Amino acid sequence: MCKFNKKSGNKRIDTCIRNFIKVINTSTIVKTLGSCCGHKKYPITVVVEFKNKMSQSEGGLFFPFELISGKVIPRKKRFYKRDKDGVYYIPEVINKK
Repeated sequence: MCKFNKKSGNKRIDTCIRNFIKVINTSTIVKTLGSCCGHKKYPITVVVEFKNKMSQSEGGLFFPFELISGKVIPRKKRFYKRDKDGVYYIPEVINKK
């Protein structure tokens, strides 16, 4: 896990998962929309969506989804929330419903 930096920019990829994200971004199937290593507090998360709308309708996933957990994120933006320490997380991945 990389060191947490509260002043990171909007589009920064955590250094400890940068190579993983590069591999995902070579895919012709999915597009990476967001990611976070979790900073030892939350699980690693990678939000993706299908690049091809046909694949999207065949797979039944009409919203972006978190790649590692497989959880569908029922919104098109603002996937992450920030906790009181400034660390980002996805509620759908944390909340066990």
